[in-house]
Amino acid sequence: MAQFNKDAMTAFSSVPDESEIRREKEKARALKASPWWKRRCAKGICYYCGRKFPARELTMDHIVPLSRGGKSIKSNLVPCCKECNTQKKANLLMDWDQYMNQKDK
Repeated sequence: MAQFNKDAMTAFSSVPDESEIRREKEKARALKASPWWKRRCAKGICYYCGRKFPARELTMDHIVPLSRGGKSIKSNLVPCCKECNTQKKANLLMDWDQYMNQKDK
């Protein structure tokens, strides 16, 4: 079994500084006001659990969280319910999939 090498992992992950996170949050706010985002929410479907909600109840989530180096770009932003957004926290999608699979059991 391979041993976890913390130094090797930090070489591949980038931890953004506060100013970078602030810039990305500003980009997210601009996208949230856009027609593109309104169309995404109009469907009323949570990206993670698949349940239907009124558009105003959906929140914006970064699939790869800002704190983990994610960006505020259309391919990284999804509408989700408040429950899923709260539960996902700063997890990556693969971690979230594991959580959802355990929840279904």
